[in-house]
Amino acid sequence: MKVIFLQDVPNVAQAGEMKEVANGYGRNFLIPRKLARLANPSTIGALETQLTARAKRQTQTESGLVELANRLEGKEVTLKARAGAKDRLYGSITSADIAAELENTDGLVVDKRKIKLAEPIHQLGSYEVAIRLGKDIIPKIKVTVTEEGTEQSE
Repeated sequence: MKVIFLQDVPNVAQAGEMKEVANGYGRNFLIPRKLARLANPSTIGALETQLTARAKRQTQTESGLVELANRLEGKEVTLKARAGAKDRLYGSITSADIAAELENTDGLVVDKRKIKLAEPIHQLGSYEVAIRLGKDIIPKIKVTVTEEGTEQSE
């Protein structure tokens, strides 16, 4: 029985693949659980249309990520934080702080989970931070942490 997989099935097939499976496996397991659909001329045509649309979206997404990476590469971000003795911060600078500063200053929207920090920043200074936008798209930005002025208003 030839089926088209609608979802990934571990050790069997990926979503969108057309594969020959045992009749009982297809009829009793895959089709009732909506993991696969019986392959006929209309479903094969729909699959081909879906695959071409997915490939087109993929290339558009990658070109957008490359453009964003070019805008981010070499960018400098300055964050101010309160510091104590030995230039140690009272709090820490996290990837969420860096993402928020990128959005506020340059209007670049970057998901905080894409910013790769080994650990939060706890010291004043300059750091090089990688942003993993895609598989091979990893621009680096410079993050400078400076001491916040301690002006007090009365």
